[in-house]
Amino acid sequence: MLPDLDPLLHSQLRLQIITILVGVQSADFNHIMESTGATRGNISVQLKKLSDAGYITITKSFGKSYPVTNCEISNKGRLAFEKYVEALSKYINLNK
Repeated sequence: MLPDLDPLLHSQLRLQIITILVGVQSADFNHIMESTGATRGNISVQLKKLSDAGYITITKSFGKSYPVTNCEISNKGRLAFEKYVEALSKYINLNK
């Protein structure tokens, strides 16, 4: 029996965001937006879902004259990503 894929990470944009955060210590909102090509509103919604699940932490601060939103993957998020990749690899290797 094949494992279930985490529905939270099975969304293309949320998977993109988590993948970005796995590779860096933290990323600001604008970097995530530029890297994914998604709209500001869509990024906000997906970050909230990931944060509510405990997969990321969001820190808000104030730069020189503008707000800064910084995101970092949590241990729970890293583990969920690793499990997702492992489960996906079982689907990929199904016919080998």
